[in-house]
Amino acid sequence: MIEVARMYRFEDNGSSLKAFADITIGDVLIKGIRVVEGKRGLFAALPKTAGKDGRFYDSVKLLSDEAKQELQDVVLQAYSA
Repeated sequence: MIEVARMYRFEDNGSSLKAFADITIGDVLIKGIRVVEGKRGLFAALPKTAGKDGRFYDSVKLLSDEAKQELQDVVLQAYSA
């Protein structure tokens, strides 16, 4: 079960980044999930880490489509509340 531990909203400054969220999945805390305004609306983006080559790589990866959808639903519902 995914739960939002904290939500850090930003004032509307024209940026596509709207908030950062920290979530828990069981006994695991994942920090730095971004709520972003994309071309098709809001979505939750998992944290990434910059590599030495200047590219960004996933820090966390959800393996099932069901887990990805639950993450989107829970984070965006908490953002809208």
